[in-house]
Amino acid sequence: MPRASAADAAETARRVREVARERFTADGFAATSVDDIARRAGVTRGAVYHHYDGKLGLFHAVAESLQAEIAARVVAEAEKETDAAAQLRTGSHAFLDAITDDRAARVLLVDAPAALGWAQWRELDAAASGRELAEAIAALGTVPAQLIPALTQQLSGAMNEAALWLAAEPRDAAARAAAHAALDLLLDAIAPR
Repeated sequence: MPRASAADAAETARRVREVARERFTADGFAATSVDDIARRAGVTRGAVYHHYDGKLGLFHAVAESLQAEIAARVVAEAEKETDAAAQLRTGSHAFLDAITDDRAARVLLVDAPAALGWAQWRELDAAASGRELAEAIAALGTVPAQLIPALTQQLSGAMNEAALWLAAEPRDAAARAAAHAALDLLLDAIAPR
């Protein structure tokens, strides 16, 4: 039997990752099985293991992909602004909306720290959204360099907690408005309007 081309293999890996994303967001990491993902993706269980080395490897790939998508959305929104303070503010609000869209909060903020472990989850966060946030804070030019890492972690933590709060009530417009208003209060401390 001929081996699949690189393009076929890449398409299979993409399809498996997309199906896994759907299942992880709908059912969570613990309740999702490799067999179900394989069946829904139209591949064998062996194909999933070949591309992702099992459920945990597949979950890592989904989380990494979600992190990259959210970071790209945040950067795209922030780059619409011309000054550093407006970029930080717009990017922060875009993050809060992006991470609570499509139930990404469940994968990234609930299951990822538990499934991947705290250290690996932090690495994923730092490589995407965390890096962008630190750069945005540094671009202000008003925060001492030695405080940027601590401020990045604290602001990131506040936004992650707000996202978890909003994810529990996804259709609560008042909660969403309150989360954004509270975020503005935090941002006013480092980037006054």
